[in-house]
Amino acid sequence: MPGIYDFKAITLGGEEIGLDRFEGQVLLIVNTASACGFTPQYEGLEVLHREFAPRGFAVLGFPCNQFGGQEPGDARQIEQFCVNNYHVTFPMFAKIDVNGSNAHPLYEHLKAAKSGLLGSSIKWNFTKFLVDRAGKVAARHAPTATPAGLKKEIEALL
Repeated sequence: MPGIYDFKAITLGGEEIGLDRFEGQVLLIVNTASACGFTPQYEGLEVLHREFAPRGFAVLGFPCNQFGGQEPGDARQIEQFCVNNYHVTFPMFAKIDVNGSNAHPLYEHLKAAKSGLLGSSIKWNFTKFLVDRAGKVAARHAPTATPAGLKKEIEALL
């Protein structure tokens, strides 16, 4: 079975990168959307990223339009929205599917590693997966879990 570092993803800028670029870091992988009730969580995610990045932490954002069409924009629009409204500096990737036959392989891996309360499928935007320094999925959190509420768990992995 592949590990988290075996996957590749395309950035909002169109560059394909291997997740091995983040090897040895604690990661918070989040499916995001620009027009969702949880969209203000971008602010808290950025706070976590800035606070813990010097200690080997990164937030990875994966825009998804599968839930209520809440991420309709293209890569440029998504990037402008995130930077202009939430000053996002953490890595953001091209829009993906997280469920269904076209789900990104990374998300298939994450869902297989940690099932949610109602099964493995992602139920909504801003579902969060916490990955330890060894690349093991340590936890899965519902969209209602606030970024600030994850601080102690992140600190424990750092």
